[in-house]
Amino acid sequence: MKPSLNPRNEIAAKRRKRRIKKGIFALLVPFRGYSLVMVFCWLALAARGESLLLKNATVHPVSGPALSPGDVLIENGKITQVGHLDVQADKVVDLTGQHLYPGLLALNTPLGLVEINAVRATLDLEEVGQFDPEVQSWVAVNPDSELLPVARANGIAYFEPTPVGSMIAGQSGLMSMDGWTTEEMAFQKPTALHVYWPSMEINAGGRRGRRRRGGGGGASMEEQVKERARKIKDLTDFFSDARAYAQARDAAKTNSAPDPGLNPPWEAMRPYLLGQLPVMVHADELRQIRAAVQWAETNHLKIVLAGGRDAWKVGGLLASNNVPVIYSQIYGLPSETESYDIHYKAPELLRQAGVKVALSLEDGVDAASQTRNLPYVASQAVAYGLPSDEALKAMTLYPAQIMGVDDRVGVIEPGKTATLFACTGDILDIRANVTHLWMAGREVSLESRHTRLYDKYKNRPKPK
Repeated sequence: MKPSLNPRNEIAAKRRKRRIKKGIFALLVPFRGYSLVMVFCWLALAARGESLLLKNATVHPVSGPALSPGDVLIENGKITQVGHLDVQADKVVDLTGQHLYPGLLALNTPLGLVEINAVRATLDLEEVGQFDPEVQSWVAVNPDSELLPVARANGIAYFEPTPVGSMIAGQSGLMSMDGWTTEEMAFQKPTALHVYWPSMEINAGGRRGRRRRGGGGGASMEEQVKERARKIKDLTDFFSDARAYAQARDAAKTNSAPDPGLNPPWEAMRPYLLGQLPVMVHADELRQIRAAVQWAETNHLKIVLAGGRDAWKVGGLLASNNVPVIYSQIYGLPSETESYDIHYKAPELLRQAGVKVALSLEDGVDAASQTRNLPYVASQAVAYGLPSDEALKAMTLYPAQIMGVDDRVGVIEPGKTATLFACTGDILDIRANVTHLWMAGREVSLESRHTRLYDKYKNRPKPK
């Protein structure tokens, strides 16, 4: 027997129906006098969104030769056509004399996690502990940072806020330069797990077999070697434990094996152990790089080398193991035995060896305010041999491939997200100024603290 309905529920249901009918009527009031066909056509056009045609620019698709002049048609936030176009659009922007590029990607940066170096409360780079794979850097990004608009004004459209730590610092995501909150800004998450390789250097000043006298307390060479081996063993054991945990949890789902229970740090390791996402190893010294590549091969891990000061010395090893490099040592000081320009030449040496190279600035809190200078890092490498088209790829296509988002950004092609910027000249030329930036087809403001201060003091009354 069907139970009778509660009279109160029936009354509430009737009220809801009346509210829905009133809402529909309110929506259709503006269309009184029009046929239903016309109404639905209008709604379809509204849903389609405004089309945008960028005309007469020197278009740099990155994936192919430049088009001069070239046009780009954008619809629904996507690039739909590229070439010499004769089409209609809701809005047309004439970019005669300007260059059009895909938005730049800044990887391995503290941008968004650092505001003022001297104010501790504005630093959110690091968590306590040696092993923090569950830490998510994108959650800590400050959407109101004054440094974000400054970088955006020079063509930086996406950035990877990188956590810092003693061993496993956490995970990073790729953030968009457009959004009110971290949730809106998160373009892809997670993208990489960050491992800081233990130092391989030995201080020969330590006394053999015991600590030095005096206040220094330096360890002996034997103690330093043991400490280095212990750290690498701890790192390897952590990955092994995480792999055993994943296997035990999977086994518990398919048979009667006991479930070890949820362990957040080990659970966060799953996509990296399976090779679905890369482990970004931060290493500069030659022995660090060799040890990291061997470790990754032994443990069947997909790695990306970040920093890479001495990577040019083992380009063949990196190429044979398909290890891309995020090179951040362009402005680093060479050693006493190296030529003054070795770090300027390093990207080209790596490219000749067959290594995929993305460019970034040096690590550290100071890099947050310098992220805007990414194009000039690339131009320095061009001045010392790197082809200009490869330098452009090192800021667009290659970082997108490393982050796993090359199906959406990094080039100007039909079907890609319409994140583009226009500037008055070659972006590798410091004299060029960015005039427009579109994020997913929507133009965003290029105003920043720099422009506000410029306008303020430009209009300062002259002294009498």
